[in-house]
Amino acid sequence: MFIFFIYKLLWRTQSCYIVAYECYKASDDMKLDSETCGNLVLRNKNLGVGEYKFLLQAMVNAGIGEETYGPRNVIAGREESPNLSNALSEIDDIVFGTLDKLLAKTGVLPSMISSMPSIPARMINRYKMREDVKVFNLSGMGCSASVIAVDLVNHLFQTYKNQFAIVVSSESLSPNWYVGKERSMMLPNILFRIGGCSLLLTNKRELKHRAILKMNHLVRTHVGSIDEAYGSCTRIEDDQGNCCFFLTKNLPKAAAKAVSMNLRVLVPKMLPLRELIRYSMVTYWRNKSKTSSPESGLNLKSGIDYFCIHPGGRAVIDAMGRSLGLNEYDLEPTRMALHRFGNTSAAGLWYVLSYMEAKKRLKKGDRILMISLGAGFKCNNCVWEVMKNLDDVNVWEDCIG
Repeated sequence: MFIFFIYKLLWRTQSCYIVAYECYKASDDMKLDSETCGNLVLRNKNLGVGEYKFLLQAMVNAGIGEETYGPRNVIAGREESPNLSNALSEIDDIVFGTLDKLLAKTGVLPSMISSMPSIPARMINRYKMREDVKVFNLSGMGCSASVIAVDLVNHLFQTYKNQFAIVVSSESLSPNWYVGKERSMMLPNILFRIGGCSLLLTNKRELKHRAILKMNHLVRTHVGSIDEAYGSCTRIEDDQGNCCFFLTKNLPKAAAKAVSMNLRVLVPKMLPLRELIRYSMVTYWRNKSKTSSPESGLNLKSGIDYFCIHPGGRAVIDAMGRSLGLNEYDLEPTRMALHRFGNTSAAGLWYVLSYMEAKKRLKKGDRILMISLGAGFKCNNCVWEVMKNLDDVNVWEDCIG
């Protein structure tokens, strides 16, 4: 009887697996290289000489390459008059483009899936999903929306057994391209680019052999009660009524605070006991002797093999690398995702993961720490375990031989 009780307890928790994922890659006519960016700047009649110089220098320092993609209405010179059709067309390309490939890759019929989150009616209608589909539309979550959606799926999996779930993550740039002259509101035009990703998740144990990743831990942190953090990334209007995402100088401080709070909860779950004991002993003697040494910090690599960091910008990547003690090999996937695709908002993490996979770094048993940051201000981190050796090039076929 005691053995039976333990058996039931162990099997009560449902695992969350990623079966496959598909990142979005736009067509060549949507490329936003330096020349096109320069033409966009020159088209903006609201800018003075100082603003022109500021934008050009920002483009040089952004860490973004020549192969990123922008909205069609912006490239066509219609950024001052965005409409609903532009936004829907952009989202349709991303959502249906990635979902068509994902469903074809996995062989899973759309009628079997509970989709989350989504533009509900459009997806359900296109794929003729069944009547009991459960749909959650998460909006306003910013760059950390993907991990929030995965957390929602994981919680639902604890109640609904033997299910599929789809997470579709993107952010429409068409109605959010800034055409004003406020410098602090111009930076998103430099950083943000078109992108998206669709993921197929399941808690079916019989599909464990097909899964590529298994969730081990997930921790969400929200510091929105702090006014500076709350206002560090918002969507506002300038004096002329032009809308844009507004990034303040308090954003790095808010991010550091959120990451620190998150890791205090996540680290004890993901690092081995020996590292936690070592850190406790070193900290004790450091405080007693009032000295510090390079070995006094936590060694995250004792429990994590790879780091998948949100490619929010060069400054964000540099700061995360310093604070977590990472080297250039660790940061290369994030830097490459930023360089090749730009800041693709919540989908950015999956471009970073895809780069690791394309470079054949990910082997069975490896553990990946995903660090996502988003408006609010939020930090949502999770640890994945690699279920098999991965080598799909996904959207990197023109970059990796």
